[in-house]
Amino acid sequence: MKTQQHATDLGTVLVTGGAGFIGCALSQLLAEKAQRWVVLDSLHPQVHPTTERPDELHAAAELVVGDVTDAAAWDALLAGVKPDIVVHLAAETGTAQSLHEATRHADVNVVGTTTMLDAFGRAGHTPAHFVLSSSRAVYGEGEWRRADGSTFLPGQRSHAQLERGEWDFKDATPLPSAASRTWPAPTSVYGATKLAQEHILSAWTGSHDSNLTVLRFQNVYGPGQSLINPYTGIVSLFSQMAMRGESIPVYEDGRITRDFVYIDDVARSLAAVIEYPPVADGVPCFDIGSGVGTTILELAQAIARFHGALEPKINGAYRDGDVRHAEVEIDDSLAGIDWKPEWNVDRGIAALQEWIAARV
Repeated sequence: MKTQQHATDLGTVLVTGGAGFIGCALSQLLAEKAQRWVVLDSLHPQVHPTTERPDELHAAAELVVGDVTDAAAWDALLAGVKPDIVVHLAAETGTAQSLHEATRHADVNVVGTTTMLDAFGRAGHTPAHFVLSSSRAVYGEGEWRRADGSTFLPGQRSHAQLERGEWDFKDATPLPSAASRTWPAPTSVYGATKLAQEHILSAWTGSHDSNLTVLRFQNVYGPGQSLINPYTGIVSLFSQMAMRGESIPVYEDGRITRDFVYIDDVARSLAAVIEYPPVADGVPCFDIGSGVGTTILELAQAIARFHGALEPKINGAYRDGDVRHAEVEIDDSLAGIDWKPEWNVDRGIAALQEWIAARV
């Protein structure tokens, strides 16, 4: 896949949700390269302990406190800001939480996206390039392969199945997902709203001669994660438990699999497609992960070892709507953009422990 040459600077860049975990890391890479780096963020209390500007946000960033669902906030912002590039990070991200707060997730992720686009219409301005942070959650369980070699999309594990402790799909093996061949079939409200974002932005940019690049992130972790958000991710949660010497509880049989991707690798993937926008027929879509699956038990054991904590305990508990295996192939991403992951899980875990220890 070819990429466009980038200009000497990035022009005006608008980052929604740009004061969050990923947005702050990205600002450290690119804010000084833009004529203006403008951040729209609500500073939601589930993520931010105070309403003060995050220390991790680059000093060159202009922070505008506002909600993506607020049309008036958008009109006020776009009266003075005409972005060349929009990085759309703003989202509610709790997979389990979305089952019980579906309206909240749909409001921010879906209505927030359409509110943004309507505001650009009222302002009479079309950015040249949108970059969307999507999610592995759009795949749901992805593809599985039967013993006879045929593949299928198993859908969601039922509550009854989980109650029986039938963690995997019978006589089948999970396959890693890839944007080029895996049909999106989300099994969570959160995943459904992220797929809706992809479709909405694709339709709008296609009709306005704008460009869209989609990055589907795996489980992002690392320094800068919110330590107060109960839905921030298990790496941070496990780390804080192990620091207290507690035994980490591990759900199901411990063999739930995820691709844990370090924050620096995620920020660099965003920078790659911002500085050198991919050129392709249709919407370029890239999977961003380490390319290596890690079981939750392996993760818990590594964190426990680091702190000399008690051995993790498999408890057989489960969460409705949780996927069993989420791994990804990154070959197309390596070929399509100037990026590759540089952090493995062991190195990333160690760096996160040091960062948390300095703050807890």
